[in-house]
Amino acid sequence: MTAPTNTLGLIAGNGRFPFLLLEAARAHGLRVVVAAIKEETDPEMNERASREPEHIRVHWMSLGELSKLIETFQREGVTRAVMAGQVKHKQIFSSIRPDWRLAKLLLNLRTRNTDMLLGAVAKVLGDEGIELLSSTMFLEPMLAAHGVLTARAPDETELADIAYGQAVARGLAAFDLGQTVVIAARACVAVEAMEGTDATIARAGALFRTLEAEASTLARRLTVVKVAKPNQDMRFDVPVVGVPTVETMVAAGATCLCVEAGRTLLFDREAMVAAADAAGISIVSEPTVAKAAATNP
Repeated sequence: MTAPTNTLGLIAGNGRFPFLLLEAARAHGLRVVVAAIKEETDPEMNERASREPEHIRVHWMSLGELSKLIETFQREGVTRAVMAGQVKHKQIFSSIRPDWRLAKLLLNLRTRNTDMLLGAVAKVLGDEGIELLSSTMFLEPMLAAHGVLTARAPDETELADIAYGQAVARGLAAFDLGQTVVIAARACVAVEAMEGTDATIARAGALFRTLEAEASTLARRLTVVKVAKPNQDMRFDVPVVGVPTVETMVAAGATCLCVEAGRTLLFDREAMVAAADAAGISIVSEPTVAKAAATNP
């Protein structure tokens, strides 16, 4: 089948990311073929497609069906595709039943991490004539801008925690273990592994609630630092924060969030900032913090 030049494939994970990218692609006049993952994609995807059946086609498949993904895209004439939305790390390595193509790919992985797996999937897609594009395609305005994003800037204690947290988080991200750390008084309270950012923040809050009020030497404020990987592949696993992140921080007792400018997507930015301001939380992007932290050791 000859590929229509205005067709885009969308490999949809969970959350709002796939819907935002879908809307952006449609705004650019693209026909979108959605590969919806049964274990992850919101069923609302069917309802959204029903409003434009001639421009949006949805095909449901399980996480392990790599051959079906390729065959579907080829049948629909897809030569360009994007990944959008989280696929839980534990799903990738425990819950899937791989088809022969994915099983072969998994057996040949040197390291069982998401970057290695998704990079291998991207190569297989490329070999089949399907180019995987940046997941921020059409969404560049949603990338975090430099500077303080909220009414309140970080105070000196939070700046010190951010500087320490960035060093820890970048080291962690280099091993593709996670991209988020939670810090208090320059002590690392929690690091992200397979559970995701919000679960990491919640775990830090739960840990603090077990501390004796009089005995603890830690400050009772948590600072959350989220970074991109040193060689972040913008085609997948791009850092994302939004209103749920702020809500989780409020519940955990966190007062500051640092993200990396230009490499972190902010979903529902206005609502997120409003929620942070209401809770007295400071949100800041990395370049400003790096400069400020240098003068506030």
